[in-house]
Amino acid sequence: MIKATDLLAKKSQHTTTALDAASLPIYLAATPGWAQDGAKIVKTFEFKNYYETLAFINAIAYVIHAEDHHPELVVTYNRCVVKFDTHTVNEGKGGISENDFICAAKVNGIYQQSFSR
Repeated sequence: MIKATDLLAKKSQHTTTALDAASLPIYLAATPGWAQDGAKIVKTFEFKNYYETLAFINAIAYVIHAEDHHPELVVTYNRCVVKFDTHTVNEGKGGISENDFICAAKVNGIYQQSFSR
């Protein structure tokens, strides 16, 4: 069983190996609120206003840059949709790797520490 604390302790590594279908529910259980959407994992974060939304983006920017694993972000006034996938897996076709869940756990941690009510 994988826990969020396990993922928080890890660092993203270059990988060409996607997680298998049987592993995905285990990793999703360790990252509350994230869901599989095709070959990506996705979560919507909600905020009081645009300022909080931008503060969240700036906070996660530091972490995702350090992990060298960058998500797709969809930003509106009071929400940010974060989508992770790994372009180097499945012979360059993309998919979901452990790196996606490492970063998802870290993004959850930032939100819980600074923005959850």
